Parts: sequence; structure tokens; C-alpha cells
Amino acid sequence: MELQDYLRILRKNWIAIVVLTVLGGGAGLAYSVVAEPTYTASAKVFVSTSNSSDVSELAQGNSFTQQRVKTYADLVKTSAVLQPVIDDLGLNRSVASVRGKVSATAPQSTTVIDVTVTDSDPVFSASLATAVAQQLIDTVESIETTDSAAGSPVRLTVVQEAEVPSVPTAPKKTLNVALGFLLGLALGVGLAVLRTTLDTRVRNERDLERITDAPVLGGIVFDPKAKTRPLIVHEDAMSPRAESFRTLRTNLQFLDADRSERSFVITSSVPSEGKSTTAANLAITLADAGARVLLVGADLRKPKMAQYMSVEAGVGLTDVLIGRLELADAIQRWGRSDLHLLPAGSIPPNPSELLGSSLMESLIHKLDGEFDVVLYDAPPLLPVTDAAVLARLVGGTVLVVAAGKAHAPQVENAIASLETVGAPLSGVVLTMLPTKGPDAYGYGRYGYSYAESATK
Repeated sequence: MELQDYLRILRKNWIAIVVLTVLGGGAGLAYSVVAEPTYTASAKVFVSTSNSSDVSELAQGNSFTQQRVKTYADLVKTSAVLQPVIDDLGLNRSVASVRGKVSATAPQSTTVIDVTVTDSDPVFSASLATAVAQQLIDTVESIETTDSAAGSPVRLTVVQEAEVPSVPTAPKKTLNVALGFLLGLALGVGLAVLRTTLDTRVRNERDLERITDAPVLGGIVFDPKAKTRPLIVHEDAMSPRAESFRTLRTNLQFLDADRSERSFVITSSVPSEGKSTTAANLAITLADAGARVLLVGADLRKPKMAQYMSVEAGVGLTDVLIGRLELADAIQRWGRSDLHLLPAGSIPPNPSELLGSSLMESLIHKLDGEFDVVLYDAPPLLPVTDAAVLARLVGGTVLVVAAGKAHAPQVENAIASLETVGAPLSGVVLTMLPTKGPDAYGYGRYGYSYAESATK
């Protein structure tokens, strides 16, 4: 995905991201309030050599103590140091439990050991840190003393006893809230990206470009009233949706320039993607531009063209193919323009065989000679083979894809069904494009900007 895709994901899922970010910050604050506060106290032990008579011996002794100080710091957590402390303080605790509260560090290039204790009781943490520091001195002297007369070569001194802390070191409210915000933000963005990755629906032109190299002829913006007014170019010619069809008409005129016949099968992957309304409105706009157009109802299973165009549906294509009616008698003129209709007619028991017959092939050639443009409103490609069979004979196919409804695998399978029979895919039309929201970005050329200018 490119930067534009990520920005679209953020715009689309910003509410969920904000909610998760706030919840993360709230969780961090709640933890800070509920968590038991802990206090940290530290005592400092200075390590030096004893009996250094000159500068040379002092330098050697300093180097010696720096080498040994790390080892002394490690002794702090041993039983040799902690068990006497437990006994002296009268603690009813094990060495392991005390060991978890005690730590010791030796800053680099120094001979100082920091003994630190963390506990929920500030007084106990200070007393335990001082006691451990003092016991460390006794333990080291005992270990390092090999000659009782000479004594220990090193000397440890408590230079700073632990003070009772007044401010807890944990929980850190500001840090926890900040981390909560960051984790919530990361979770929100991650879920948004995952949701988008798992969503295979085709939403825009970029998604189509990943599926096919066929040109995108245009996009038809979504109209919530499309079911009640399917012929939008006839009922509301100045609407953004009507302008979308005029843009499609212009692009269709440049399609398949090397093919003399201007006939196309209008189909889709699955039902309810707007192929019939697209075919009807496109036919009207072509006729308005002066072309002699024929719209053929080639959906012999669930014909809708006659219903949309409000014409007689009793006779039509099937009656012509079986010789029951002459072509001239079956074609109906629509409106004042040079638009003609050939409804589906009676529904046959064998639509696929009828559309792929030699009679249909002869009819296609005849219609190509009589009309400037012939559009075939065909069934969807995936449920049945009718559209693929017809597309092979016609020689041109326009695939209608509903944005936000059709899934990428469905579109891929539809294109594959055309390729299987050797039917060319001329172009793709996106329908049901939103006019608002992140998925509407970049589709002003499909009619939205026209509406804005029309209102000025």
C-alpha cells in the first residue's frame, strides 16, 4: 500500500482509532490510581585500599578496587549478606523475597556501590538499604581478610545512609498515561490496517488496477433514490449521477477504436451492481448525443430493462430468435431521440443456448449494420454463463463493478470467465461510488464537481 492508501484508512477509521487511544490512556491512568505505590531508598558504600604509603601504591590500589567493586556489588544479593540482615532486623521473610527488593550497582570508573531497596513501605526500604550496606562491609572484610594480623586489603565505608523517601517512584502516572495513549493509538491503527487488508471489497479505481489492466471508463456516483428513479439522465439531467453517465458516454466513444462495430455487452460479476440502470442511462445519453442506439434486453432470466424503460415486455428478443416475430415489429422506439429498445420477451427454458446460437450471431451482425451503437443488458457473469457466451459473439464487454459491494475475487472470477470463452473485456465501470467520506476521494471528475458548479 502507498501513502495515499494509509491516509484513506486513517480517515475511514479515525473514530475507532480515537476511541482506542482514549481507552489506552484511560487504562494507563486507572492502573496508576489502582497500583500500590512503591518507594526506593539508596545507600552508598565507598571502596578503598588500606595502607597505601605513596602515590604509586595509591594508584595501584585505586585500580585494584575498581576491578573488585563489581564483584562486591554482586555479593549484595547473596545469602551471605541478606541472611544476617534478616536476622538483625527480625524479618519474617525468606532470602528470596528480600533478594527481589534489593539491587546494587557500581557506576563505571568509580569505587562506589549504590545499594538500592524498593518496597511499598518507605521506612522499611530505607532501613533495609542501610542494613544491607553495613552487612556488605562485614561480609567483604570477612572474605578479603586472609591474615588476621594484616587485616583486609580493602576498606568499605558507608558514606551515605539511606533516607526515608517521601515521593513514590512508581507508579509513574504521566508515563503510564502516555504509554497507554501510544499503545491505544498503535492498536487502533493496527486494527484499521488489518481490517482493510482483510476486506477484499473493491472500493475505488486503485483496487481495480490491481485486478485488471482494462481501462476504467468512469464511475457512477451513488444515489439513494436510484431504485425509485433509475433513469436519472431523463428525470434529473443536472444531477451528479446524470453527469457521471455523460462522462461514461464520452469515454465509451473512444473505446475499442480499432473495432468497427460499436456494440457492447453490459454485465457485472454478481446481481444488484447496477448493470441494467447503467445500460439504460448510457443508452439515453448516447441517443441524446445524436447516435442511433439500440438497447437490447439480453437478460433472459430476470429481465428488468422493459420495466425501467416502461415499455411492453411481452414480446422481444426471444420471439425474434425463434421466428415468432419480425425484428422490425419487436423493436420499440423510446422518447423523442433516436433510441430504440428490444426487450427480452418471453423467458425461455434455455437462455444460454439461445444466446449462443447461430441465430443470435446472425442477429448481432444485422443489428450492427442498422444502428450506430448496440448495448446488450446481459445477466451477471458468475451465476450463469449467458453473458460470457453473448460477449464472445458481440466482441466487446463493459464490466460493471459496484464500489463497496463487489469483492476482488468475484471480479477476478468474472474476468476469468470472459477469458475462458475468448471474450474481450473492453473496460470497467465503477458504480455506487460514495460522494462523501474517504472512499469518495479522487472521484470529483465523475460528476460531484459538476453538481457544485451547477449550484453556483
